[in-house]
Amino acid sequence: MNKPTSSKASSGFPVLNVLMLITALALMACLVYGLQSWLRGEETITWFAPDPGCQLAEGPCSAHAEGIELHFAVDTEGAIQALSVLPLEVTVKGAKASLASVEFVGRDMEMGRHRFDLVATAPGHFNGQGQVGLCTQAVMAWRARVILTTPQGKIGSWFDFDVTRS
Repeated sequence: MNKPTSSKASSGFPVLNVLMLITALALMACLVYGLQSWLRGEETITWFAPDPGCQLAEGPCSAHAEGIELHFAVDTEGAIQALSVLPLEVTVKGAKASLASVEFVGRDMEMGRHRFDLVATAPGHFNGQGQVGLCTQAVMAWRARVILTTPQGKIGSWFDFDVTRS
């Protein structure tokens, strides 16, 4: 009788190795997503929808909810431009905010983290400067996320705008 010379099956494709690699990559993706969320502190933010019809390049935008008024303005003349220094202003009524920050994120494309902490200039009034990054697309869709720290926790709203490459 002939006995097999090797106990290993040499029939080609290592399916088990491929499945382990796919599982490892999926776990890494979940870890990165969770780590980004944790670093941004998003799990503790109560989000309020912005008032409809806002055009951030044309003037201040607002969000109202639960007796809180949040106003956000980018003080530019005309369109918001990439890589330009943008004067930012946040005012809040109905909540005692101790900190305010503005984070610019790409709506349709990951553009990295562009977070700017603002300085309190009066109770409920914060000012600072920010900047949106340059994109290779002709029109880049951005979202300004305004986040306030209050004694009751973090609250925020978002304001969408587009930047046209010049």
